Amino acid sequence: MIKAVFAGSFDPPTFGHLNVIQRASEIFDSIDVVIAVNKDKKYFFSDTERFDMMNALIKSYKNVQVHLWNGLIVNYAKNVGAKVLVRGVRGVNDFNYEFDLALMNQSLDNEIETMFIPTREEYAIVKSSSIKELAKMGGDISRMVPSIVKDRLLEKLNGHS
Repeated sequence: MIKAVFAGSFDPPTFGHLNVIQRASEIFDSIDVVIAVNKDKKYFFSDTERFDMMNALIKSYKNVQVHLWNGLIVNYAKNVGAKVLVRGVRGVNDFNYEFDLALMNQSLDNEIETMFIPTREEYAIVKSSSIKELAKMGGDISRMVPSIVKDRLLEKLNGHS
């Protein structure tokens, strides 16, 4: 049984994230979606909000679970017996960053592999920071995020959360 980890801030979760999860769930026996908790980083959504949204979005996948983690992802992977870190890549800039990260993780634990999953073309421009900015300016984000995320984002932007 091969267990994989897909980690990120998921602030907010996007269709791009969900596409990577869906594709990885068809390759691996088990996927842990791990939401980063870093007290030094300012997130738009709280840990609990990100966890709740992602949990709702992955509920149809029998082999995917959501977890929160506040340490090194290789330590999480080792703790749960995962052998693969899944990383989504939108383009060359992502690849450069993710490649460096993969080398660093490999130096921390060379028994854990990194697998890059390139995004589908329609999600190449979907970036969490751009989605938040577009939503603030009144732009349509419905093709970038699921409706639950769009609703929560607009509620928060309008001061209802």
